[in-house]
Amino acid sequence: MAWRTVGTPQGEPWLLLHGGPGSSCQPGMLRPFDLSRQWVVAPDQRGCGASCPRGRTAGNHTAALVADMEALREHLGLERWSVLAGSWGTVVALAYTLAHPQRVQRLVLRGAFALSRREVGGLLLPSSRVRQSLVWGALWPVSRGAVLPVALQRLTQLIQSGTPGVASLRAARGWGLLETASAARSQRRSLRHAALDTPGLAASIRREWASLRKAEKRAVARLKKPGKTRGDRQAFAKFRVQAHYLRHRGFVRAGQLDRGVLQAARQGLPVDWVHGRFDAICPPANSRRWAALGRAAGGAVSHVEPHSGHLGHEPDMLPALRRSVRRTLA
Repeated sequence: MAWRTVGTPQGEPWLLLHGGPGSSCQPGMLRPFDLSRQWVVAPDQRGCGASCPRGRTAGNHTAALVADMEALREHLGLERWSVLAGSWGTVVALAYTLAHPQRVQRLVLRGAFALSRREVGGLLLPSSRVRQSLVWGALWPVSRGAVLPVALQRLTQLIQSGTPGVASLRAARGWGLLETASAARSQRRSLRHAALDTPGLAASIRREWASLRKAEKRAVARLKKPGKTRGDRQAFAKFRVQAHYLRHRGFVRAGQLDRGVLQAARQGLPVDWVHGRFDAICPPANSRRWAALGRAAGGAVSHVEPHSGHLGHEPDMLPALRRSVRRTLA
């Protein structure tokens, strides 16, 4: 498992859990921290990023990720650490809290992912309107009207291919495009509302949205290009892991995430739920429900919904994360 540390070694220790599944820790994910007084441990989960072998799915499941995090804590000699997690990372954070509550100081959970069919299907089964708006939707290898298990099986077959052909390349490139398009759709909704309420914020969101749209257009232009690039190899590894986890519903048993929330409440762990109000990937209702569950169990819960979509660096999301992460506990 690849990992790196950033910040002040004598500072408050934090574990940073990336999303995905299949992604990796990126420098921009450090922006919520005050690195002059906090120490961040940023691992790439099994099969992800710089961890070897990249894209491996054998022995790769959520319980193994939890064991990896605990082994890393012991290796670093830390008694406890706080956790900042986003999207899929919130699943790992709650599973870790359930298994090792005494090792957690507090939790900041952004854009919580509930592993629901609605979330996964919303990404991988684009509607006819979304397909038309994406222009390239006709090239997506999942047919209209397909059910989610069939879609995941088809994508897994393509992504796992040892000798990727045209269809496999389009699947990997298209999957990345769907992620980008969903994030852009979230930002567009956020921009539409901000334009009415907070013009200053709207200007910042418009710049972010324009940048995301440019990235989407560049990706569309690459969709039909022949040959496999370094970026394609990285995408295959990422989506191989992601398909593996989604097909097995994150290797999470029914009610396990709820039990993680309740465990945090029983331990008296402060939990900050930070979820973009216009998130089109993970519904804000996820965090609302879990925040309510934690409060009902007597937990120390904070819940905020910034004027943003799914991404952690959006103009109203980043300040909200900074406030949560840099808050000094009494």
